[in-house]
Amino acid sequence: MTIKPEISWTDFEKIDMRCGTIVSVNDFEKARNPSYQLEIDFGDLGIKKSSAQITSLYTKEELVGKQILAVVNFPKKQIANFFSECLVLGVYGENKSDVTLLTASLPVTNGMQVG
Repeated sequence: MTIKPEISWTDFEKIDMRCGTIVSVNDFEKARNPSYQLEIDFGDLGIKKSSAQITSLYTKEELVGKQILAVVNFPKKQIANFFSECLVLGVYGENKSDVTLLTASLPVTNGMQVG
């Protein structure tokens, strides 16, 4: 495993990571790999949509109400007929289809920034 190239503090400050609560989850049948379509409440930033390949470790029912961390300042990305508005953060397991979501250890206000 190799480390990625070093970035500056200024580069890191450009990344807007926020905490949000998943409010709805649907199967994403048109995705190439098994995925869910998520709607995430980021408080004052509103509801943002994301596609996430997290079906192997999470059911739709257990995801609703879960607070997660996401990057919210990427441009929209079209995946099949869906536009993803944020990148949900997770850690890959040994099997690339096993993604563990990054979460806050205690409840926080939706939209709070990671710092």
